[in-house]
Amino acid sequence: MESFEKFILTATTANSWIFPDILNWAQNYEDLIKDAIECYEAGAAITHVHLPRDFKMASEIVAGIRDKCDVIIQAGMSSFPIEERQSDFEAKPDMLSVISCHHAEHFTEASVNVLHPLEELEAYCLKCNETGVKPEWEVWHTGSYWNLQFLIDKGILKGPHILTHFFNWPGGTWSPATPDEFFHRIKYMPENCRYTVSTMGKEQHRIAYYAIINGGNIRVGTEDYPFISDGIPAKNNAEIVSNWVSLAKQLGREIADPSEARKILGL
Repeated sequence: MESFEKFILTATTANSWIFPDILNWAQNYEDLIKDAIECYEAGAAITHVHLPRDFKMASEIVAGIRDKCDVIIQAGMSSFPIEERQSDFEAKPDMLSVISCHHAEHFTEASVNVLHPLEELEAYCLKCNETGVKPEWEVWHTGSYWNLQFLIDKGILKGPHILTHFFNWPGGTWSPATPDEFFHRIKYMPENCRYTVSTMGKEQHRIAYYAIINGGNIRVGTEDYPFISDGIPAKNNAEIVSNWVSLAKQLGREIADPSEARKILGL
């Protein structure tokens, strides 16, 4: 395998949207902190967490994680408009998830349809620049690149640009978890990007494998696919992380710790 940057694994520890009956995720905020720490110990450099809309509680979660380890904290829930994410910024995570197009997701227990116009994306860039929180851009199709390039050309989005490519998420922004789609996305990325893949369902294995052997990174955990193998639920997120870290090593990738990941991602 050619020489790549060290491999960065993100653990996403929320509930499973497509398997709502599988309850191997953190059921309360105390468990969320514990889950994040265990994922770090298993080899995750980043933990993707869904913080509450309450500043005090969000800050306590971030502080609780940081008190025990230096894992990179990525605040999710990009479906909320920027006006409803003030508590995320105030909690001072390292990174903030921002969708680079619009939300059109459909799950058994919820549907999400939210427009995120360019003006909102510009506001995110300015707020991130002001607070020092790094945006993590969620990419669902190549149309997102037009928006990102617009922000780059305007001078308000500084690299390296952190992208997470989503595959097989149900809804109007669905894209197939296929090699063709993977390589199409990678081919047209803007310059100076670092990318991760998030795939919902058992197709995760295929896309994660392609990312690992092509110098990319992966996001795994109960939110995306709560099984350790087909039909067998994981005991917890740390078990999922441990399995993927082991596979990445077998495929020739060195694993980045949080300090190394910060340098790679420009945090």
